[in-house]
Amino acid sequence: MGDQPQSKIIEDNPIGNGLDTFRGYFSSICEGARVSCTPDALEQLEQEDVQDLTSSLLSALQILPTTRLLPSKTGRGTLRSDLLKLISTAASADFDPDRVKSLLKSALVDEPDDALIWDQLYNAVTESTPPPRPTASSLQQTPWLRNTSSFANSSEHRKYVDDVLKEELGPMYVGLRNFHDTYFRRVTDLETASQAFFKQCLEGSDPLFEGGWKGWPKDANQDDVLSWFADFSEKLAAFADGHKSIPTHRHGRRPLAKPNKPIDGSVGKRKMDVGFVNDPQAGKNSRCHWSQILVPGELKSNPSADKASEAWLDLGRYAREVLAAQDTRRFVLGFTICGSLMRVWMFDRLGGIASEQFNINDDGLQFVSTILGFLWMNEEELGFDPTIATANQERFIEVNRHGSTERIIIDQVMQRARCIAGRATTCWKAHLEGQPEMPLVIKDSWQYPERDEEGELLREVTDKGVVNVARYYHHETVQIGGADDDVQTNVRRGLDITQAANYRPERPLWRGSVASCISREDRGRASASASRKRSSSQIGAPLPSSKRSCSVSPTKAASTPPNR
Repeated sequence: MGDQPQSKIIEDNPIGNGLDTFRGYFSSICEGARVSCTPDALEQLEQEDVQDLTSSLLSALQILPTTRLLPSKTGRGTLRSDLLKLISTAASADFDPDRVKSLLKSALVDEPDDALIWDQLYNAVTESTPPPRPTASSLQQTPWLRNTSSFANSSEHRKYVDDVLKEELGPMYVGLRNFHDTYFRRVTDLETASQAFFKQCLEGSDPLFEGGWKGWPKDANQDDVLSWFADFSEKLAAFADGHKSIPTHRHGRRPLAKPNKPIDGSVGKRKMDVGFVNDPQAGKNSRCHWSQILVPGELKSNPSADKASEAWLDLGRYAREVLAAQDTRRFVLGFTICGSLMRVWMFDRLGGIASEQFNINDDGLQFVSTILGFLWMNEEELGFDPTIATANQERFIEVNRHGSTERIIIDQVMQRARCIAGRATTCWKAHLEGQPEMPLVIKDSWQYPERDEEGELLREVTDKGVVNVARYYHHETVQIGGADDDVQTNVRRGLDITQAANYRPERPLWRGSVASCISREDRGRASASASRKRSSSQIGAPLPSSKRSCSVSPTKAASTPPNR
C-alpha cells in the first residue's frame, strides 16, 4: 500500500486487540477439530468452519474506525462500503473461501502486520469470483473434500457437477444382502399384497408373468422399457389403490417416465428416466417438480452399465436434486434397471449404498414387492424427517427446553446445501408458537463425532457477550425412534458396508456424525458425537452461512465404517 495518506491512516489507527474475539473463535474451532491452532489449520478445517471464521473476521474489521477512513477501491465512499458487500457475499451459498484465505492467515499469525491485513482485505473486496478449485487427484493428497454444494456462481452444467459428485460420493457400496429386508419389511401388508398381485400375474390363459414378464423388450431398448415399466406400474398402482389398508394420501402416488423432459426445480436442466411422484394426476405430459419426486430411477439398456461411472452416478445426480428440493428429506431411496438387472439404492449424508442385483424376469415376486413397496411406504420409510410435523397447515418441531416442551413453527427455508454427502446444513426461518414477534433461525446439519457441539460453542459465545454472532437459545440432539439420529444406526439401520460385494478394506474412509442445533438466530443441527443435533439462537446478528464443503475427518482414516 504505497499511498502515504493510507499508510498514515493505518499507522494512526492500529488494530490492536480488535481481532481478539476472532482469534478466540478460531482457537475454539481448532480445539474442536483437534488440529493445531496455526494459520495452516485453515487447510484442515471444514469449509463451513472457514466460512464462519470469515464472517467473524469481517465483522470484527467492520467495526474498526480504519474502515471508515480508508478509501474504497471499487467505487466511491470508504472501504467500509466494500466490506459490507463482502460480508453479504461471504454469507451466501456461492462464496468460495479461497477468496479470503490470505486475509485469514494474515490475521492469525503470531505477530500480525496491520498493513498486510488491510492489503489483503483490499484484495478480497476487489477480487472477482475465481474459477472452481481443481479436483484433487486423491483424498489423501488434500484435507479438502469438495461436495456439490460448493459451486460458485455456477449454472451446474452436468460435466462440472459430475466431476465433483464423483468425489463427493466416494466409493458406492453395492451387493448388501439384507438391503431389501432392511428398508421394505416395515411396510404394512407388503409381503401378503405382493404375493397376491404376483399370483394374479401367473393366472389366466394369457398370464402377465410366464418365465419372465410379458411384453418385456428383448433388447431392453430404453424407450420400450419405459413404456413397459409405466404400463406395469400403473397396473400395480391400480391394485394398490384398491387395497384398503393403505392411507388415502398414499393412493396418489404414480409412476413417472419423462426421459426427454426436464424436471422443474434444478439449477441446471435435469431429466430423469423414471420414478415415482407424489401426484395422482401425473402423466406423460405432466410437468413435475423435484419436490414431488419420491423415488428416482435410472434405466439403461445394457447390463454392463450397472457401474459407478454410468447408472450409479446418474441416479446419484437425481438423488441430489431430490435432497436439495425437499428440506425435510433425510435420505432418498431409488433404483436402477440395467437391461433386466435391478438394484435398489439408498443415498444419505455419507453417500450411496445398494442391494444385490437381481433379474426382474427371474425373480418376478421381488420386482413386484419392490415397486409396490415404493407405492406403499410411509413418509418416514421414504426418508422424510418425522421430527418435523404438520398441523393446521403449519410445519413445526418440538423441543424440550428447561423441562417443558416448546413448539417452534417453521416459516420458510432460508438455505439448504445442495449436496448428498456432507453436513448438508439447512436453515429455516421460524418463531415460537404464539409468539411471531420472536423470530428464530433453525440450523440443522449432520456433523463429525469428534467435533464439539456447536450449540455449546454458541452458548459460550453468547455468555461472553460477543457481538455480531447469533444469540444462543437452545440446542439438542435430534432423536428418531427413541435414539439419537445418525446414519449408521437410524438411516442405514446397521447395514454393514464391509459386507458389500465391492468393499475393499484398503479404501480410505471418512468418519462422521450427525448433529443439529436450534437457536434464535440459528436453528441448526450442529456438530456433536454420533448424532444429529439442533441448536437455536435469536435473530439480531448476521447468521453464519450454512454453505459447506465436506472435509476428510481430522482423524486418520480407519478400517471402521463411517458415520454421521
